[in-house]
Amino acid sequence: MDIFLQQIVNGLVLGSIYALIALGYTMVYGILELINFAHGEVTMVGGMVCIAILQVLLPAGSVPVVVALALGVGGAMLVCMFLGLAIERVAYRPLRRAPRLTALITAIGVSIVLQNTAMLIWGKQYVSFPEVIEVTRYEFSGAHITNVQITIVLLALLLMLALLVLVYRTRLGRAMRATAQSPDLAALMGVNPNSVIAATFVIGAALAAIAGIMVSAYYGLAHYYMGFLLGLKAFSAAVLGGIGNVAGAMLGGMLLGIVESLGAGYIGPLTGGFLGSHYQDVFAFFVLILVLVFRPSGLLGERVGERA
Repeated sequence: MDIFLQQIVNGLVLGSIYALIALGYTMVYGILELINFAHGEVTMVGGMVCIAILQVLLPAGSVPVVVALALGVGGAMLVCMFLGLAIERVAYRPLRRAPRLTALITAIGVSIVLQNTAMLIWGKQYVSFPEVIEVTRYEFSGAHITNVQITIVLLALLLMLALLVLVYRTRLGRAMRATAQSPDLAALMGVNPNSVIAATFVIGAALAAIAGIMVSAYYGLAHYYMGFLLGLKAFSAAVLGGIGNVAGAMLGGMLLGIVESLGAGYIGPLTGGFLGSHYQDVFAFFVLILVLVFRPSGLLGERVGERA
C-alpha cells in the first residue's frame, strides 16, 4: 500500500507538469488547429534560462536566495514569452493559410533549431539546478512527500485555475473563443485575430517556462534535449484529455502522470524483473495509442466550434 501511495504522489507531481505543458499545445490547436511541436523546446529553454540566471546571481552572494529565485523565474518567463511570440510571428503566421502539413514540418524544424541552439549555448552536458530550496520530507501513510513536490502541485493547480478564469471570465478569453470559432467572423466583431493568436502563444510559453523550471528543480538537472520527450508526453496528455479542450489537457496531464508513475512502480514485479522502472516512458505512448484507437476525440472530447 505504501508503494501505491508513493507512486500516486509521484504521479501527481509529474501530471501537474505535463498538464501545464499540455495547455500550451491545446490552446494553440484550439485556435489554429496546429500542433506546435516546438513547445517542448520552449519548456527546456525556461529551465535552462532560470538555471543560468541563478548561476550568475548566487555565487555573487549579494542577492538573497529568494530574490535570485524570483529573478530566475521571472527572467525565464520573459525569455520564453518573447520566444513564443517570435515563433508565432516568424514561423507560423506566414503559413496560417498554408496546408497543415507545411505548418507541421515547420514546427518540427523550429524544434530542431531550438534544440541545437540550446546545445551551442549550454553544451551537451547536463546542467545542475542550484540548491536554492532546502528539501524537507514529510511522511503520510508510508509515502514520502517533499516541500518541493507540494509546491509544484499547488502552483500548477493555481496556474490552471487562473487559466480557466482567463479563458471563460475575461475579455481576452472571449476573444480567444471567438477566434477559435471563426477568425474572420471574430474580426468583423472587432477582434484582432493576430493579437489574440499572439497572446495565446505568449501565455502558453509562460506556462511552459514555469513547467521547465519545475522539472529542473524536481530532478535537479536540465539538458538541451529534455524538451523533446517532455513535449511528446504533454502532447499525449492533450490528446488523452481531448485536444483543444483546456479542461481535457489538465485531466489528461494528471492521468498520464499517474499512469506513468504506477507503471514505473509495478512493471518490475509484474514482469518478474524483466522490465525495470526505466521503461516508464513507454506508458505515455501506450496510452496515446489506446486513446487514438478507442476514443480519438479524447476523454472529454475535442472542442469543435467552441474551442478555447
